[in-house]
Amino acid sequence: MNRLLLFAILSGALLLFDIYAYQGLKVAMSNFPATLQRILKIVFWGLTVMTLLSFLLYEPLSSNDKGRKILMIIATIGVANILGKFFFALFLLLDDALRLVKLVWKKMNPSLAESDAGVSRNEFLASIGAVSAALPLLTMGWGVLSGAHDYTVRRRKLKIKDLPASFEGYKILQISDIHLGSFWNKNAVIKGINLINEQEADAVFFTGDLVNNRANELDGWVEVFSKIKSKDGVFSVLGNHDYGDYVPWENVQEKRDNLQSLIHRQRTELGWDVLINENRRIVRGNDSICVIGIENWGAKGRFPKYGDMEKALIGTEKEPVKLLLSHDPSHWKEEVLPKYKDISVMFSGHTHGMQFGIEVGSVKWSPVKYFYPEWADLYQQDGQQLYVNRGFGYIGYPGRFGILPEITVLTLTNA
Repeated sequence: MNRLLLFAILSGALLLFDIYAYQGLKVAMSNFPATLQRILKIVFWGLTVMTLLSFLLYEPLSSNDKGRKILMIIATIGVANILGKFFFALFLLLDDALRLVKLVWKKMNPSLAESDAGVSRNEFLASIGAVSAALPLLTMGWGVLSGAHDYTVRRRKLKIKDLPASFEGYKILQISDIHLGSFWNKNAVIKGINLINEQEADAVFFTGDLVNNRANELDGWVEVFSKIKSKDGVFSVLGNHDYGDYVPWENVQEKRDNLQSLIHRQRTELGWDVLINENRRIVRGNDSICVIGIENWGAKGRFPKYGDMEKALIGTEKEPVKLLLSHDPSHWKEEVLPKYKDISVMFSGHTHGMQFGIEVGSVKWSPVKYFYPEWADLYQQDGQQLYVNRGFGYIGYPGRFGILPEITVLTLTNA
């Protein structure tokens, strides 16, 4: 479809929607001081302009990293605007339905009608709708300003059968889904890195999506992330975003070069051990455990299956404990559980907990659970375990609400 035509259709639909919502706003603020009414009108239509800009500027801004960050902010405000006015419209539709019922009743019973002026809007419903319209903007704004870098350390014990005595109490720190191209507050990220190092882990596992799309997102961040240290180093795998599948390339070779650059820079500049369908032994005296890392393998149709478990497991036959790094948690039930019974624990990320949800005590909910049954924290089945990290960074929406960025500390103990 012609881009100009698409913009016209989207803009027209948004304006019609806003004109409808504005009728309710006028009722809700009818008793407000004139100055406050003017401010609310400016905010209402200003948000409309911001949303239209996100439509209009999508292509020119998405062509470079700086533009994408600006677009991310504009689009977040636009989404909050649409969601808020959608909630507002629901109350207005309820009001209109009640008005229609009253009007029909009056027409059927003319003797009960007080006047021929029709039925006015319900000020209470309009006011409730106006308040509900503000909630998405407030919550998403809070998620950007507070939740985006509110790093949470979660501690879990992993009970593992046949764990060698030398690895009792061995401390693994997991992070995932950094998405370097999305960060907007470097000082806050540095505090997160310091928090990682304060845990004094024996090993660090990074389970994919270092960048949004391009290896050059590492520019300016090498000094920060190369400071992540542990006794046995940082083990890393690739996530679906690391392959550059979601942006256009001049040719196939350019895309391949981007991936090789990302792998090379992790190894040489960050000092991370990137596992491409391969494994490593961690040795303590006469004992060892095995770390296995595979490329992205997703059970969902839209995500690639680059991982090769058979290749990654070569030489691990005698290892008593196998720890698998695999970005996408859907891999666990689809392939690991039915085919690889000797995998003790799989470590994943990918879901981000959708960067939105509720976690209060034992209550844990996010919309992403309807797409990924294993979407956050620890899962167990038939003696095997899966840990899904909620992610260190963010993508799309530059914040988090309810589901905070996570640093996981997992301590091994014999089952």
